Amino acid sequence: MTQDITQFILILAIMTGLVVVLGKWMTHLFTSPGHNTLERGTYGILGVDPEEKMSWKRYGMVLVLSNAAMLLLGYFILRIQDFLPGDTLARAAQTPDLAFNTAASFTTNTNWQAYSGESSLSNFSQMAAITFLMSISATTGVAAAGGFIRGLSRKTTADIGNYWVDFTRVLYRLFLPLCFLMALVYVWQGMPQTLSADAIVTTLEGAKQQLILGPVASFETIKHIGTNGGGFYGMNAAHPFENPTPLTNTLHILSMLLIPSALTYTFGAMILRRRQGWAFFGAFLVMFVGFLTLVYSSEQAGNPMLASMGVDQAQTAFQGGGNMEGKELRFGIAQTSMFVTTTTAATTGSVDSMHSSLTPLGGFVPIAQMMLNNVFGGDGVGLINLVTYAILTVFLVGMMIGRTPEFLGKKVEAREMKYVMIAILAHPLSILGFTALACVLPSTLDSLANMGPHGFSEVLYAYTSGTANNGSAFAGLNANTPFFNTTIGLAMLIGRFFTLLPMLAVAGVMAAKKTVPEGPGTLSTATPLFTGLLVFVVLVVGGLTFLPALALGPIVEHLLMLAGTTF
Repeated sequence: MTQDITQFILILAIMTGLVVVLGKWMTHLFTSPGHNTLERGTYGILGVDPEEKMSWKRYGMVLVLSNAAMLLLGYFILRIQDFLPGDTLARAAQTPDLAFNTAASFTTNTNWQAYSGESSLSNFSQMAAITFLMSISATTGVAAAGGFIRGLSRKTTADIGNYWVDFTRVLYRLFLPLCFLMALVYVWQGMPQTLSADAIVTTLEGAKQQLILGPVASFETIKHIGTNGGGFYGMNAAHPFENPTPLTNTLHILSMLLIPSALTYTFGAMILRRRQGWAFFGAFLVMFVGFLTLVYSSEQAGNPMLASMGVDQAQTAFQGGGNMEGKELRFGIAQTSMFVTTTTAATTGSVDSMHSSLTPLGGFVPIAQMMLNNVFGGDGVGLINLVTYAILTVFLVGMMIGRTPEFLGKKVEAREMKYVMIAILAHPLSILGFTALACVLPSTLDSLANMGPHGFSEVLYAYTSGTANNGSAFAGLNANTPFFNTTIGLAMLIGRFFTLLPMLAVAGVMAAKKTVPEGPGTLSTATPLFTGLLVFVVLVVGGLTFLPALALGPIVEHLLMLAGTTF
């Protein structure tokens, strides 16, 4: 156990060091006045004016329309895949509902997959549709964060920046260099990177076996650095080609946390309040460590139903102990727990184990983190979501002490609170609404591998994953049906744009305001006290919103397990 804790501390320490390094680079990226030759050439090809000053409405409109165009392009490629040359395995095109689900999934940074990658997509589709959409969705999120922070940092102006400039710089200066370097490391570690569709090998028994190949290493880089999460293979990061060694597993974890954590430093630097950025980082870290402790302790404790049968689940020098069902022996409880916590904290959705095989409290963690959507979160949107709750926190405190709430030196008034509440309420309305709809349809039973509380958890997890733009699954649920493909696809779009656009509106409204001097009653938002209040509000609001749903799923499962009853 000491080695496990040391491993956790080391990973989090490396992440914290990278916060400063990458945070400074992203600050320069968003504030640099000049454009390099490649960027100017791109502006010329797109026919955009990099000097255009955009209001939040213009910024948001360009974001949505460009994403819609790329969604349609991805959908078109997936629908005509069987007509495209170069696939020696002649894989069929996706059906209309599945293609919509897939295109919406990868455009919204969700990467939910109702198909198995190696058997459904050609190498061309993996690159031209999937890897392309993973790149633009991650870039969109970080660019939106840049515009959002810029809006909060300015006063008496309607300008929050230029979306095309932010998007182009994030793509060229951030994602492409990081992904290129990481791809080289992944190839060194044994990941395939080839345009060949497959290879026929001879096994030790002398039989012939077909191995599906492709540009896996480049796929994995944007998958994790972009907090995307889709798998080149159906087994995702549990597949030895996607995750061949413990080192790659650790690099996957660090990649997922890299940009969401570093954006807290960028936030503090751009608003000229470094302590504020570290306060937000502290809030992220406190919640992350709490959830990591819960999943690790639950998985290491094992299943009491097996203990009653005399099964030894203790961790010793000769065995890892705990609940090893659905886990890779090469990663063990510790790295698996860290991966589970990270992939749902950073809303990535990549998995190196079967989440459905977690203990009930272990399975509670990924669902709860996705419901909160505030524990680091995805690239760009995670920070935006935390600021949403920070504004709610100062509003609640202001109401309790009878003072007009202020955030970053500006008064928080009715208009921006309406936008904040739209962003907060859209998340549970999508999750609970679609889950309720699925549960009343008799056809849902045909898609479930488990009945009772665990079957409910499978449905709840699916819509939570879709709305949170995560993409991982509890498995056991056949989601490749017209109903699930359509409704989960809609949940992804709601979760992405009905939370992002209202907060861009908040940035626009705040940018137009004057700053007010701090007084004796001003609540400082860059102190440990406020960090604690922020974490409390996130957990309480999220807990009160989702507790009934969680009580019907993971909590009931846990109680049944303690009682020695199957479910």
